[in-house]
Amino acid sequence: MQRNSEPFALADEAASVLARQTGVKTHDTVVVLGSGWGETAHEMGEIRAELPLDQLPGFPKPSVHGHRNSALSIEVGEVKVLVLGGRVHLYEGYPASTVVHAVRTGIAAGCNEVILTNAAGGLRPEWQVGQPVLISDQLNLTGASPLAGPEPPPNRPIRFTDLTTTYSKRLRSLALEVDPTLPEGVYAGLLGGAFETPAEIRMMAGFGADLVGMSTVLEAIAARHLGAEVLGISLVTNAAAGIAEAELSHEDVLEAATEAGPRILKLLRGVLQNR
Repeated sequence: MQRNSEPFALADEAASVLARQTGVKTHDTVVVLGSGWGETAHEMGEIRAELPLDQLPGFPKPSVHGHRNSALSIEVGEVKVLVLGGRVHLYEGYPASTVVHAVRTGIAAGCNEVILTNAAGGLRPEWQVGQPVLISDQLNLTGASPLAGPEPPPNRPIRFTDLTTTYSKRLRSLALEVDPTLPEGVYAGLLGGAFETPAEIRMMAGFGADLVGMSTVLEAIAARHLGAEVLGISLVTNAAAGIAEAELSHEDVLEAATEAGPRILKLLRGVLQNR
């Protein structure tokens, strides 16, 4: 199904196929769900269409436990929302262009807002497991960038993107209207594949990180490059290494995400209804 190798053209092709298969010409907002967030998708609004992600050009089938192979077209009030039930990661061996393909496709499908969600380790002891946190800024510690490599084509912005306001103040304000208790924090994105060591966590705390995970940062860069507003929401699913009393496990991450589902659903719905 993949016919274009140029990543922006491939996103345009995927958006065209998405429009045909869902019957929805354009969407307003794209939501990328993180590990364990999939349960919220079917209750977010009225589902107009659903299809496997890997039926779209350029999309591998998500393979990490807790991610779903689904793309849903959902109406939340008058807002047309594209909800992607899973993502792929650098640690799975995919290049940055594939990791951000979902975001580029959503924007090609008409979305001018991108909501990125993830499960994260918390570096602040006062944040309990199950606490949602608005991402205020990020540290890209992956060693990769979606803007490295060949120059973007002439019909796209140049690669040198201003990331001063990566995460939209307007969208964060909307989220705080829904839940005024939400804290904000800096998210550090790493290559992943293994949880961080206590020494690495101490290092990142010194860098100013409040959250740590294995996704999101490249997607946020790709979204800002194309002019979309970004809202990032982390769910603290475990205390970070050296802070946690027990060994870290992916199963515990998924369990924490499931338990926080109702609060997350209310937050996402509220933001989408008031956008």
